[in-house]
Amino acid sequence: MSANTMPLEQPQPVARLSPAARITGVLFNPQATFVDIVAAPTWIVPLVLLTLLSLISVVCLNQRMDWRQFAAQQLDKSPRAADLSADQKEKQIDAIAKFAPISAYVFGVPAVAVVIVLSAALLLAAYNLLAGANVRFVTAMAIVSHAFLASLVSTVIFLLVIFLKPRGTIDIENPVATNLGVLVAEDAPKWLMKLAVSIDIFSFWIIILIATGFAAANPRKLTFGSSLAIVGGMWALYVVLRVGAAWIFS
Repeated sequence: MSANTMPLEQPQPVARLSPAARITGVLFNPQATFVDIVAAPTWIVPLVLLTLLSLISVVCLNQRMDWRQFAAQQLDKSPRAADLSADQKEKQIDAIAKFAPISAYVFGVPAVAVVIVLSAALLLAAYNLLAGANVRFVTAMAIVSHAFLASLVSTVIFLLVIFLKPRGTIDIENPVATNLGVLVAEDAPKWLMKLAVSIDIFSFWIIILIATGFAAANPRKLTFGSSLAIVGGMWALYVVLRVGAAWIFS
């Protein structure tokens, strides 16, 4: 058989990680894991897992939270409280305490899915417009949903905190003290607390994972440094808007 008629060597199939291996791999070997994820993007398993953990967290929070005490504290911080009579305050506290556990389910459980979808869409636009990354939405969803698995660790810490602390003593605004919020006084301006809480270990971990994922999606156009600059810039914009809103409405 001549060289011209020899069959071309077929490329060997690339080994794919299982969903479970991707979950652990993102946390302990992200670079190699994201190469596998962008080659065959999937996002359902991490999204379902994160939503389930969000549900568990809300159930445990409602069991351990003193919503009436929380409502009273929030009302005391409000400038409108000075204009309310004692009876009006009690009615508002009762209303907040009654609605809070329900709102925790309504807003808390689907929040992770909403955040991931919005983040994927915004980051997709940023990477494609700013770097010409040519990434598809399914790939962006796979990267972002797996990057958010870093919150598995913070969720475990959160569950430990709410069960180790006495009932009703949970700081719902900053339950996991992994940010600079622990250094800010309770009577500090609201915008300052929002800024301090944003400087968080787990936020930085997720940012690094997202940068790693998008760099793996198109290594010709994106180095890790340029990828980190894009997602870091998007995060900084989010923090500015969040802090600005707190300053305006405080």
